[in-house]
Amino acid sequence: MRIVIALGGNALLRRGEPMDADRQRSNVLCAAKALAPIARTHQLIVTHGNGPQVGLLALQAASYQEVKPYPFDILSAESEGMIGYLIEQAFASELPGREIATLLTQVEVDLADPAFSKPTKPIGPIYSQAEADSIVAKTGWSLVTDSGGVRRAIASPIPQRIREINVIKLLADAGVLVICAGGGGIPVAATPDGWRGVEAVIDKDLSAALLAEATSAEMLLLLTDVSAVWTHWPMSAGRPIRTATCAELRALELDSGSMGPKVEAACRFVERTGYPAAIGAIDQAEAVFRGEAGTRVVAA
Repeated sequence: MRIVIALGGNALLRRGEPMDADRQRSNVLCAAKALAPIARTHQLIVTHGNGPQVGLLALQAASYQEVKPYPFDILSAESEGMIGYLIEQAFASELPGREIATLLTQVEVDLADPAFSKPTKPIGPIYSQAEADSIVAKTGWSLVTDSGGVRRAIASPIPQRIREINVIKLLADAGVLVICAGGGGIPVAATPDGWRGVEAVIDKDLSAALLAEATSAEMLLLLTDVSAVWTHWPMSAGRPIRTATCAELRALELDSGSMGPKVEAACRFVERTGYPAAIGAIDQAEAVFRGEAGTRVVAA
């Protein structure tokens, strides 16, 4: 079975953890260990988030005053290469002899997408309100509330097409474990002067759904740091949902910056292909795949 697996950026760099390389390497290795049993008997295409990482790169770029900060398409490419390298190395340790490749991936977006006028995608570290007020005064950034704090927000347009999709399919058909479309892919758009990068971060779950459909995957796994979709948030106010249809999940009030896009991505894949999707915790990956944990999304 061909499975597209999307690893959440907050699962690879957990909330509240210091954003250092050793911690990310350790978390990525845990993710590879959790996915290795699935990879031994199924064909995987892996994508990943980059919210904390690309936000950190943006902070680092802004701190050096001698050079104009790099735009987000370049920061997305940097984070895709960095995280892909760590994932590839971790899988190589868990799956000796397996061919693995990381592919920088461009994803087309529409410059007329209304997301550009209303940034909603949280990136980078979590700030207190006092810190956020100071940052806005200095930078003019847009901010959103997230996980009990405040984070920088950037536009998150809908992915339209994966430019390297034929290369991805070629590698997957050859039996390669492909790591691609990291962070939702590098956002690019058509302009009168040709293809150009744009100031945005594409939602990696929506790109994962597009990737799964385009590669004829038979399942989409969206793995994060939350055990399932819950009837209410915070979790203490509700219960985990084990199996649901798209209509049932879309009737819930979900956070537009985290669980909302995961549910929408799962539903898009299920509705367009008829195959199931699942949402769950990265450390329960095998159980989520088998339907023993997480939330399974099925056709009506």
